[in-house]
Amino acid sequence: MAFFDLPLEELRRYQPAVSEPADFDAFWAVTLEQAEQFPLDARFEAVDFGLRTVKTYDVTFNGYGGQPVKGWLLLPAYAEQPLPLVVEYVGYGGGRGFPTEWLLWSSAGFAQLVMDTRGQGSVWRQGDTPDVAEGSSPHSPGFMTLGVLSPQTYYYRRVFVDAVRAVQAGRSFPLVDAGRGAV
Repeated sequence: MAFFDLPLEELRRYQPAVSEPADFDAFWAVTLEQAEQFPLDARFEAVDFGLRTVKTYDVTFNGYGGQPVKGWLLLPAYAEQPLPLVVEYVGYGGGRGFPTEWLLWSSAGFAQLVMDTRGQGSVWRQGDTPDVAEGSSPHSPGFMTLGVLSPQTYYYRRVFVDAVRAVQAGRSFPLVDAGRGAV
């Protein structure tokens, strides 16, 4: 059971006294510009997992700092025209796992890209993308505080760049309609 320090009604009304840093938009604009200095180099290798109704591709693309990020792309086997894309990010502690764990969207007629979250996948689903951290400092176990002393070295800066690049990678696949999608 969750424990809260305020009653539910107060939580619903709560407005923290935190404001967005003045350089927030500039920070992310520069970060994404830096990401574009590396070619996306999205690669899609067909793999056979014995699924008759779904085509599966092992995906690799360049994420933050040009570091390779893994994923899966799943499509309905009958797909001949570009499909809308669903990009899915795995929750804390989980990795991309196996394609058989991600059949919902492709079974419903969508293309689906599942991004492997760097450094994760040891808790409840296998991961295949290491986190090559730069200048990280000591932190508590887990990822929330990894590199937290500086926005430049914070773990989630790398993850969010990977997430943007995952959308770009998915949109680059020929059977994906780059104009229709969801994350």
